[in-house]
Amino acid sequence: MCTLSSPAVGTRAVQTPGTIVLPKSKHDVAVSCVKQCYTTGVGVLASETEIMTAGNVPFGGVIGLGIDAASGAMNKYQPGVEIAMSPIPNCGAPKKGRGVPMASTPVPPPEPPS
Repeated sequence: MCTLSSPAVGTRAVQTPGTIVLPKSKHDVAVSCVKQCYTTGVGVLASETEIMTAGNVPFGGVIGLGIDAASGAMNKYQPGVEIAMSPIPNCGAPKKGRGVPMASTPVPPPEPPS
């Protein structure tokens, strides 16, 4: 299970592997993933400026560019993020007891047929 959080998207959870659609924003998204018997994985989904933003200047002028910059409309996220998580050694393995060993009674071999 991974949790994604930023000022623009709030906090959202996604079961992995999975897909979630995020609105465009100028804010990076913090990612934190947890799974039993694994270390917590953390990462960042960076918000990047789209190349086509320069096209706003001739059509929308500097004001349009400023509005897009403030709203995050000129930004995008990478299509995916990989979060590394390592298995915790011996997690979930049966615990070795420290009690007194149990005695067993040997089972006698079957008697030969007469």
